[in-house]
Amino acid sequence: MAKRDYYEILDISKGASQEEIKKAYRKIAIKYHPDKNPDDPTAEDKFKEAAEAYEILSDQQKRQRYDQFGHQGMNGGFGGGGGGMNMEDIFSQFGDVFGGGGFEGFFGGRQGGGGRRARKGSNLRIKLKLSLEEVANGVEKKIKVKRYVACSTCGGNGAKNGTDMQTCGSCQGSGQVRKVVNTMLGQMVSSATCPTCNGEGRIVTKSCDACHGSGRELQEEVITINVPGGVMDGMQLSMSGKGNVPERGGVPGDLLIQIEEEEHPTLKREGNNIIFDQYISFVDAAIGADIEVPTITGKVKINIKPGTQSGEIFRLRGKGIKDINGYGKGDQLIHINVWTPKSLNSEERAVLESLRDSDNFMPHPGKNDKGFFEKVKDYFQ
Repeated sequence: MAKRDYYEILDISKGASQEEIKKAYRKIAIKYHPDKNPDDPTAEDKFKEAAEAYEILSDQQKRQRYDQFGHQGMNGGFGGGGGGMNMEDIFSQFGDVFGGGGFEGFFGGRQGGGGRRARKGSNLRIKLKLSLEEVANGVEKKIKVKRYVACSTCGGNGAKNGTDMQTCGSCQGSGQVRKVVNTMLGQMVSSATCPTCNGEGRIVTKSCDACHGSGRELQEEVITINVPGGVMDGMQLSMSGKGNVPERGGVPGDLLIQIEEEEHPTLKREGNNIIFDQYISFVDAAIGADIEVPTITGKVKINIKPGTQSGEIFRLRGKGIKDINGYGKGDQLIHINVWTPKSLNSEERAVLESLRDSDNFMPHPGKNDKGFFEKVKDYFQ
């Protein structure tokens, strides 16, 4: 089933401000919150759909990539995690949209894991070099990444044997402390992170010997990256949940991948098209020839017709870069350059001298003989 447009989901325009995006998400999240719609089996899906839209549009880089490439630019394990996020992820990451107390007060205090706000770990950033051939149709890459994961000894809570801990006495395990203020309009209740346990709800009484209480360990992991075809130099992709785990549990950060496109020795990229300069002799230009030219999928033969002029452009349809939005492929454009020898021996000079006054060797450009820039303009229209 095709995904709906993120702007359509939140019912906002493409020029909406961050504040408008936040308000729209808040409105829809309240409307479709599962606790408010216990008899509607579709409510949770709509709630998650709105969270995914908000995750992308509230992040300037992700929003820019989505505006440029649509859903295709977020696929392949990249971009929005809303579709794969569970309810706890959404409550922990986007609860601040509803104020310091998260969703508490709207739906009876439900907020992720037992009321505690899960923290999110830091993101990891890497650079991924790709050849022109690899970006043309997409590629699967396996890379080694060192990142913090939950401690295997204590399970990530930082306590010795995973059990030497107690419930925080200040917040009774909720991770939040409530403050009631009397005003002329009545009592106002606000919530804040518990300063005693830093919002964790529990206090470690004896630290884990392996991680020294941090709840995490550094590990090298082989990660498979499915790069979609059509990516460009400088584009940033992201893999949700493949970053660092925060100390003593929480939601992992993301792995951010910046694309670096390596320069090809002979082929040049122009959008989704490939440009190649082919030099031929004026003998081949005059009498014609079959020649081989390189493409991103291997060599192909093209026919040089008799009378081919320098500056002519040949088009190989579908031999370019795959469009990242799935709109087919670009073409390969071959720019013909007729090579003029820089030095001649006496025999060659004599042959050419005998042809100097031949009418066929005199330039006779016709109406169909367009200049180079006109030809390029025609091909890109």
